[in-house]
This record gives sequence, C-alpha cells and structure tokens, in this order.
Amino acid sequence: MIRVAVIGARGYVGAELLGLLDSHPQVEILAASSRAHAGKSVATVIDGFSNTTLNFTALEPKAVADLKLDVCFLALPNGLATNFVAAIDAASATTTIIDLSADYRFDDSWVYGQPERQRGLVTGAKRIANPGCYATGAQLGLAPIVAQLAEPPAIFGISGYSGAGTTPSRNNDSKILKNNIIPYKLTDHIHEREVSRTLAQQVRFSPHVASFFRGIQLTISGKLKQPMTATELENQFQNYYQNSPLVNISTAAPEVRDAAGKHSLQIGGFTVSEQEPGHFVLVVTLDNLLKGAATQALQNMNLALSLEYKLNEFDGINYD
Repeated sequence: MIRVAVIGARGYVGAELLGLLDSHPQVEILAASSRAHAGKSVATVIDGFSNTTLNFTALEPKAVADLKLDVCFLALPNGLATNFVAAIDAASATTTIIDLSADYRFDDSWVYGQPERQRGLVTGAKRIANPGCYATGAQLGLAPIVAQLAEPPAIFGISGYSGAGTTPSRNNDSKILKNNIIPYKLTDHIHEREVSRTLAQQVRFSPHVASFFRGIQLTISGKLKQPMTATELENQFQNYYQNSPLVNISTAAPEVRDAAGKHSLQIGGFTVSEQEPGHFVLVVTLDNLLKGAATQALQNMNLALSLEYKLNEFDGINYD
C-alpha cells in the first residue's frame, strides 16, 4: 500500500482529493491535516468516506516529515508549502511531494505535472508542481496548435465560486454573485503567466467568477499563421489527444454542466471566421476541483509511482 497524507484538507480541493484517495485500491491515508477540522472524523465531513477511524489532525511540518510517507499532497493556500517541503527534504529523499498551490510552478527544480503534456517527466518524479485550474484548461486548449499561432491568443474564463476557496471574500459571496458575474485580476493573473511559460507563448487571460459552484468555461480566440477549416482544427485536436482518455473532443461547444463533477476535460465548439482568414475560436470546460486540481494530482501520483489505476467518472462531493 502507498502511504499518503493530505495537508490542507479543509478546503474544497483537499476534500475532493481525500475522497479520490479513499477510493484508490493501492492507497492508505495516514493523515488528513486541517486546523479547522482537527479532532473531527473525516467520514463526518466527507460524504461516503469509507475510513471511519481516520480523524483530521493539525500537523506541523516536522510531524508530517516523521510519518515517512510515500506521497505527501500539499493542498495549502499559496505561500505555505515551503516549510513542509523543507521538513520532508531533511527527513526523506524518497517521499514524493505533490504541491497543489502555485508555490513551485515556476521552479525549474520541480516537475510541472501536466500529465497529458509532461507524462515522461512526471514518471518517477519526486517533486511535482500541480498546474492551476484555469491554466490546465488554457494550455490543453492551445497545446495542439501553439506552434501555429500568429499572435497571442485571448482567453475569456468563467469559474464557479469554489475557485475562490473557502475563506469569505467578494468572489464567493452568494449575495454579491446572485444574478452576477465578477471580473477580477484582468492583467498579470498568475495563470496567465503560468500558461505563457509552459507553452512558451504569450497569452491574454481575462478571468471571471459566476454564481455556480463548480466548473470552468474558457473561450479561446486567436489567429493561425495558415487558415484551417473547423473540421481540420477539430481533427488536429482529435489526433493530438487520441491517447489522453481524460480529454474529450467534440464538435459542439461544451458547457459547464458537461464537465462539472467529472474527471475529464472537454474541448469543442471549433469555429473559424469566413471574413478573417486564420481567426479561430474554441471552448474548453473542466471541473476546477477535479481535473483542475484533485484529479490531476491523482494522475500525477499514479504516474510518479507507476501505479496502474484508472479514474472512473463520478459525481463529485455535494457541498450543498
């Protein structure tokens, strides 16, 4: 059995990750660390959690390192991973760390863990930076054609309010969000930098948050060096992702409901302009808590440890 722990298990992503690990036949969860839930049974917080003896604890970095884990998932807010990484580094050279924050996504000494694009690098890796949710959708929506782009593409993104986390803010306030869409961080968003770096192609990203709970929709607009028909564009994506079971390509534009509660990412709605040769638009949807975070972390663990385990589609945890 693979000995794992989730640090920062209180948040939406941490809860999803615990649920996925609980269902993994090769995993033993040794710890779920959360200050807010310390002392509570994990099964009373996460519906359907099978281990009724596992309680949330509040673990300091050294206590985590002392567990001698095979895999440690850090699902902490940005800026808090460093002390845990340092403690694990000092105690063990064999523990695989998968960080779901942005703390190591720009660190060349860590593997950027995007399974569909970096499979070879993730296999056997010990330090893996999990991609951001918007960044996952944007880079997978552009990767098949990035070499053909004539200019920086524009990405219009809308996320459910779970993307704003559990700490109260304007972006997850149900009263403010009712019948509303909130734009935020319209330049220099960290996911804009992340996508531009990983694709070696500048992008323009405009994020928004809406009143639904989970899911992301990205409308990507750009210009190709050489015009393509919509069918040619779709076929190129089909070929690129033919060995990626968690990426689904469709002719119709996917909607948020097509991805919410699912492990897979959807790309479709391929459209080209008749008046402006080379101008294209496509649509990407994914679940920000799953493929944008917890599912991808589980993919990375499976690759890093060469585990044979396939994710099945399922309805995500109900937070209502």
